[in-house]
Parts: sequence; structure tokens; C-alpha cells
Amino acid sequence: MRARQPLPIVGQPQPERADAARNRRKIIEVAATMIAERGADELSLDEVAKAACVGVGTVYRRFGDRAGLVLALIDERERRFQEAFLSGPPPLGPGAPPAERVTAFLHALVDRIVEQEELFLLLENGPGKARYSGPYKVHHVHLSSLLAQSRPGPHCAYLADALLAPASAWLIRFQREERGMTVEDIKAGLADLAAAVVRGC
Repeated sequence: MRARQPLPIVGQPQPERADAARNRRKIIEVAATMIAERGADELSLDEVAKAACVGVGTVYRRFGDRAGLVLALIDERERRFQEAFLSGPPPLGPGAPPAERVTAFLHALVDRIVEQEELFLLLENGPGKARYSGPYKVHHVHLSSLLAQSRPGPHCAYLADALLAPASAWLIRFQREERGMTVEDIKAGLADLAAAVVRGC
């Protein structure tokens, strides 16, 4: 007797077909290679589809638009980053005072953005909804929670946005290229800003 297939669970993601998973990996690999060779500004979904030997409709169905493809490219390292601040060692992870974790998080976020600067620049150029979804949403919830633990107040969600605003790929690039600031200079400025916010949050 053939084994019964389990019924899908409502709200749970359905398993990918093998060919769909292969196409997804191929598209992401091709896009990553293109960005490494030519930069993120030149990324075209039509060219990605052609180089990956899939129909352009497959790329659009799978990722929606360029911002969706960028989020997929960011995903693997972002997962590791989220694991670090949610369950890793302190001060980035649990165990340190919330105020210290705010600064550690902002410092790690700067490193995270610099590491994949081209992709974050491309994401920030996309529609507003894309820019403030995905990683930003998780970062905001985490930072709001730390601020609320540091010094509860009614404006911690707004202040989380205010602390995340300087952690912009475009601003960080400008500060480094035009102002001559180092990554450590940027982190020091964010630490001062975070200290001022935590004192008055």
C-alpha cells in the first residue's frame, strides 16, 4: 500500500519542487555573480533570466521585482546576523544590559551593511515598502524592544526608526567617501547617539 501523503498545514510554507529549488539557486547565483562583476546598479532581471537559462516570467514570479531578488541575495547572511543578535553571545546577544545591546547591535549593523554594501544600496533604491520590509522590519522590532527595556517610554518605536536612519548604505558610503570617515568613526558616532537616546527614551 502506498504511503499517504501528509496534508498541507494552513499557514505553513509548502515544500519547493526540486526543479523550482534548482531554478531559485541558479537565479541567485547568477545575480550574485553579475553584482560582483558589474555592481548592483546594472542588475537587470531580464539579463539574470537569460544568463540563468530560465524564462523571465520565472524570475518575476519567483521574486516579484528587483527588490525581491535583492532580499533573496541578502537572506543568508541576514539569517546569521539575526541569529547572532537574538540568541548569540553578549553583548550583541542576550545577557548584556539592554543599553549595551543597543550599541552592539548598531555597530554590528554597520558591519553588516558594509559587508554587502552594493546590495543594500540597491535595496534602498527600491520602492519604500521594500526598503522598510524584510531585514528593516526585524531590526526595528528588535531595537524597539531593547529601547523599551532600557527605559520604557511611549516613543521607543519612533526612536528605533531614528537610530536606524543613520545606518543607511547611502549615508555610510557618503560618510566614508566624501567625509573621509572610517567605519570606526561611524560606529563611535552611533554609540554617542544611542547613549543620548537611551538616556531620554
